[in-house]
This record gives sequence, structure tokens and C-alpha cells, in this order.
Amino acid sequence: MELKNTSAIVTGGASGLGEATARRLAERGVKVVIADLNDEKGTALAAELGGTFVHCDVTKTEDVIAAIDAATALAPLWNVVNCAGIGWATRTIGKDGEYSSAHDLDLYRKVIEINLVGTFNVCRLAATAMSKNTPDADGARGAIVNTASVAAEDGQIGQVAYSSSKGGVVGLTLPLARDLSVVGIRVNVILPGLIDTPIYGTGPASDEFKARLGQGVLFPKRLGLQDEFATLACELLANSYMNAESIRLDAGIRMQPK
Repeated sequence: MELKNTSAIVTGGASGLGEATARRLAERGVKVVIADLNDEKGTALAAELGGTFVHCDVTKTEDVIAAIDAATALAPLWNVVNCAGIGWATRTIGKDGEYSSAHDLDLYRKVIEINLVGTFNVCRLAATAMSKNTPDADGARGAIVNTASVAAEDGQIGQVAYSSSKGGVVGLTLPLARDLSVVGIRVNVILPGLIDTPIYGTGPASDEFKARLGQGVLFPKRLGLQDEFATLACELLANSYMNAESIRLDAGIRMQPK
């Protein structure tokens, strides 16, 4: 599928995996809409890449439609990469045996709402807009790449909310691809492992911590690079025969319970 002279929406595009993906797409001639809650970083990156920033809460329909409108104003919308999401670490029960110390249900709902419902919200609305594209020789009208996590399959202690949300993103991949096949829209999902993003911080202590984490990776023994995610996301968009796949990007790691 040709990427040049199309537009893309990258949710969570102001930093981390989303930023790296936005940069790679821009290099390939794509007009990128950065859909994020971080106005300062998003605006600066969009200006650098010649794209557009839209303040976007992926759980709000009106915000997502605004991002779609911004993309279609730049070029036909053929690409969506969903990177927006949050993490949370809490055990299911407390140490005192009290109901009040059990996992906060509102926090569980929040993680599901952003990571799973938000991802689907972007998919359903963007696919609606993409269905109006003029198809290429394959009958294609676009492609979607979602972001899950190896936690969907190797969830660790305290990750029940996060793993639930990311497992849902993996689970929707095949039926969503089947739903959208009628209009020629492909759907794939990446399950990143330990990727070096701003979440780990910077400085000597951070570097030491990341080096220890890297020793648990099969090979190569390091954290993944944001650009390694970005190049895979771009390949999944561009490769017309990649559809309905869940791909681990983890250098062979299998997460231990903790």
C-alpha cells in the first residue's frame, strides 16, 4: 500500500512510540496528525514534521472526529496508529483482607476505558472515514495498527487491569479485520516488550535500571528502541498482505510473574 501523499493519525503521538512512528511516517511522505493530550509537545512535533496537532482524548468521540477532520484536510486518510494508553500496577487484593483494600474498581475501569475502549473508538470512527477512500488496485482503502503489549500474554503480578486492557486489544484484532475487510481496511496489532521510552526516565540510575532489565531479554540483551517499533508499524501499514496479525516485538522475552 502506498503511504506517500496520504495522511495518518497517530494517537499518543507526542512522545514515546507514537512520536517515533510519526517521525518515520513523515519521512515516508505522510502528512501526520499528532493526536495527544500533551499540547506543548504535540504542537512542537507537528510543526517540525509539517503535520497538525489535535488535542485528543481517545475516549471522546468529538475529539477523535476532530483528528479525522484534520487528517482529511491534509490528504486522504489511509493510516491510523493507536499508541495512546496508560499503565497501572495494583494487586487484586490487599494484605489486610478488607474489601476496601481490594483493587479500586474505578481505576480498573479507567485503564480499560482508555486502552481498550479508546482504541476501538478511534478504529470505528477512522474506519468509517477511510471507507470513503477511492480503493487501490487491491481494493484497499487503508490500514490500522494498534498497540497492545506482551502483558496481554505474560501479565505480571499487579498488572491485571493493564493486561486485561491489552488482551482486549489483541482479542479485537481478528474480528475487527473481518468486519473491515468488506471495505478493504487491514488491521494488525503490535505487542511490544521492554521498549526504551521516556517512562524509564534519564540519567545514570535510569541507565543502570534499564541495563538490568535488558539482561532478562533473550537476544539482544537490551531494551528495544522506539524506532524498532516505528519501523514495524510502518511496515504493517505499507505491506498489503499483512492483515489480522498479532506480532510480538520483544526479542524473545517471556515475562516472569514479577
